[in-house]
Amino acid sequence: MADTTNNTVVGVFEEYRTAERVVHELTSAGISRDSIQIKSNFMTGAAGRGTGQEEHEEGGISGFFHRLFGGDEQDEYSGHYAEAIRRGDAIVSVSVPQSQMDQAVDIMNAAGAINIDQRAAAFRQTGYERHDPNAAPYSRDEAMREREQFRNTGEGASIPVIEEELQVGKRMVRRGGVRVYSRVVEQPVEENVQLREDHVTVERRAVNRPFETGDAKGLREQSITVTEMAEEPVVQKRARVREEVIVGKETTERTEQVRDKVRHTEVEVEQLGQSGGYADDFRKDYESRYATSGVPYETYQPAYEYGYRTASDARYRGRDCSDVEDDLKTDYARNQPGSSWDRMKGAVRYGWEKVTGKR
Repeated sequence: MADTTNNTVVGVFEEYRTAERVVHELTSAGISRDSIQIKSNFMTGAAGRGTGQEEHEEGGISGFFHRLFGGDEQDEYSGHYAEAIRRGDAIVSVSVPQSQMDQAVDIMNAAGAINIDQRAAAFRQTGYERHDPNAAPYSRDEAMREREQFRNTGEGASIPVIEEELQVGKRMVRRGGVRVYSRVVEQPVEENVQLREDHVTVERRAVNRPFETGDAKGLREQSITVTEMAEEPVVQKRARVREEVIVGKETTERTEQVRDKVRHTEVEVEQLGQSGGYADDFRKDYESRYATSGVPYETYQPAYEYGYRTASDARYRGRDCSDVEDDLKTDYARNQPGSSWDRMKGAVRYGWEKVTGKR
């Protein structure tokens, strides 16, 4: 038998547009839109505009949490969630079967869902004890200021300071070498040598003299042998060592200067909510230029402080406000999405020029 029991998953998000994106991703995952509800005092980032759906639901926020938690709004968790809505957060709740619960949780966590226990602890730092249904909801500026405070003090953060070091080592590389080999080369040579030869000569001489006693030896048979000798060249070759080639290595040392660049991060600590002693000047400038518009000083104050802070930023230090106005406009819109640059740029410039000594 299939399990038809549904579970409710609730996620808290700082921005309404984030909550809308979560709703879209839940429906894309196959979860019925009818099982998803979204609550916020800010709709698409516009302060003071409640959602039309909420206005027509019976019981409003109280009825919503009564149906969601099945109990009194003042119970611990329903009170925390109601307080989160009062302070400008958006809440998405989805009713899903057990098989889709983990998927819904993963989608909300990936979008940056806030831990309600940690957020309630941050609320207590501002004097919160329990949700007061009669308390007025936060304005957009109040919600933004409190979130900035939570990011920098309540929830804590760490910025690593990184520095590169230049490490120089040594390695052996092949630069070249010498190969020595021998081969046999034949070369013709000539030498002159004196040779002697013996040649036998036979000469007959006619004589006419008396026979003497000594000539008696000639009256017998005899023979005379004369050998002819001749010299001929005898060639011998003898190997002699004339030269030695000695191959070796010698090691030399040299000093080489290595040049490179290393990087490191510098962390500047900025005291938020402080104007460096210029708070009175900011208020005087407001009174002289903007008070008659009916817009309260608290709306202009972040712009004065923004100009004061950015003038000391390493990115802009020593530059004129006009030279970096395009960058400031983009950065201001990102950090103050509910504020108009065209209306506030005069206050930004005053804060910039005050801290740089041009006012």
